Amino acid sequence: MSDPDTEADSLLEGTSGIWQYLLVFILTMVPTIEPFIVIPVAIGLGLDPVITGLVAFAGSVTIVSVIVLAQHRLLAWWSQRTDDDDDSSGRYARARRIWERYGLVGLAFAGPILAGIHLTAMLAVSAGSSRQTTIGWLTVGLGAWTVALVAASLAGVSVLGLT
Repeated sequence: MSDPDTEADSLLEGTSGIWQYLLVFILTMVPTIEPFIVIPVAIGLGLDPVITGLVAFAGSVTIVSVIVLAQHRLLAWWSQRTDDDDDSSGRYARARRIWERYGLVGLAFAGPILAGIHLTAMLAVSAGSSRQTTIGWLTVGLGAWTVALVAASLAGVSVLGLT
């Protein structure tokens, strides 16, 4: 399997203009790539940090909303493809522990980095949170992560002298 960071880098480098931002939007929706890879790569390649952050945030919120709204169908599909006891990555178990200890608010802030935005969204709504509340808190958490990622990426670019 190839490195998601390298894939995002090569895809973004191979395009220009508005197409780069469209790719940022799309790539933030892809499991394993998500905003934690896309934002630093895009800013490192010289894309505008504010636009990158806004577009990445929009992509993240879009996929979270789709997952929450289509949760029943996604869970049925997932259970057909996997053994419920098999979670070799441990991501679901980490997300579940966060949910049990800190509830939806804790999951909204810690889940994206520890389990990924996709699993976080599925767990939150399957654990009993309402769709609107889940989307609301995950949007707040993703907003905080987006701001942090843009700031950290700008600091990293500055320290590395890439500006």
